[in-house]
Amino acid sequence: MVRNGFAMASVVLLATMSGSAFAQAEPLRLGFLTVRTGALAAGGRQMEEGIQLFLKERNNTLAGRKVELFIADTGGNPAGAKTKTQELIEHDKVDVIIGPLATFEALAIDDYIRQAQVPLITPTSAAQNDLAQQKKNDYVLHAVGTAAQPMHALGEYAAKKLGYKRVATIADDFTYGHEGEAGFQHAYEDNGGKVVQKLWSPLNAVDYGSYVGQIKPDVDAVYAGFAGINGVRFLKQFNDYGLKSRIAVLGNPTCVDEGVLKNLGDEALGVYSASWYASTIDSPDNKRFVQAVLDEYKVVPGFYTAGTYTAGLFLEDALKAINGKFEDKAAFVRALHSVRLARGPMGPIRVDEYGKPILNIYIRKVERKNGTLVNSIVETIPDVGQFWKYDPKQFMASPPYSRDYPPAKNLE
Repeated sequence: MVRNGFAMASVVLLATMSGSAFAQAEPLRLGFLTVRTGALAAGGRQMEEGIQLFLKERNNTLAGRKVELFIADTGGNPAGAKTKTQELIEHDKVDVIIGPLATFEALAIDDYIRQAQVPLITPTSAAQNDLAQQKKNDYVLHAVGTAAQPMHALGEYAAKKLGYKRVATIADDFTYGHEGEAGFQHAYEDNGGKVVQKLWSPLNAVDYGSYVGQIKPDVDAVYAGFAGINGVRFLKQFNDYGLKSRIAVLGNPTCVDEGVLKNLGDEALGVYSASWYASTIDSPDNKRFVQAVLDEYKVVPGFYTAGTYTAGLFLEDALKAINGKFEDKAAFVRALHSVRLARGPMGPIRVDEYGKPILNIYIRKVERKNGTLVNSIVETIPDVGQFWKYDPKQFMASPPYSRDYPPAKNLE
């Protein structure tokens, strides 16, 4: 009887160990929201390059767990983003999602992510201020900042360092464009400048002639807040109309991003912009990253590639902290919020209590070096959070940034 009991106990123990080993062998199912069509497709392609390189370098294994990647094309619109997110979660049974590209896509899926309780790591500026503040969602973590975050820095720089007194703004007429312009306007006017004109162009605009023709001739600079290929189209026509020689251009992160800079010529020279990334960041990690992207894809990495690669680093560090046991969802989410990146192409990053990053912002100027256009870094501003230099409570008590907030008090 004792012998039989011992044998039975051994069988139970082996079964338990076998079940544990089987569970440990289950792969991490990683969903990925990208854009392969429309005005934002160039950014989506770069995002895919970022995640594919990240996983290839690690042999598709993170913290001892194999990774299966499920890619979904949202089409760059809110309805598509929601449908594809539901498919990833309900059909593909993903454990975590990286994406989407655009802010209005993030808005469309926020409630569903909260309900489904599947962690989402955003790799671009798909980080609307209201989502992180009044509508905080613990299941959403942002590897890079809000659309307004680098624009606060650029607005102050334009007023205080460049001395521009009067600026016109033009931006894509969707959430990313609205929030970037709002952040620029807020900081620029708080430092003595005046936004005297605001123009909005549709995201799918092909011709910017009618908008360029409206820009006031007596402004010091024009703020250009464009995504995808739109910055290229605008700058070419701005130059064709003869405005570049007398009006400076201030760009958002994507206006002259490395991903589109290769399509520009002299019309981009002298453009100032601000971002949490530039391929010229002088660090060993970034130099290795840039060379790896060049070797793999024959292109210089930009905003979307580096942001997606960084989202992968967030995921990797969180998994390491919990020994790869992502099945413990609560521990997984806590680990994601506790990540403190000291490595990677973008510099040190940590997240605030709202899941938004605190990171370096780089003021950049387009120059030609060795025959190639590059974003030279002219100033590095460390530890920039979503609230900039504003009091968080007062910032959160105000309406979220939008097309009409802050109000334009200096329009002519």
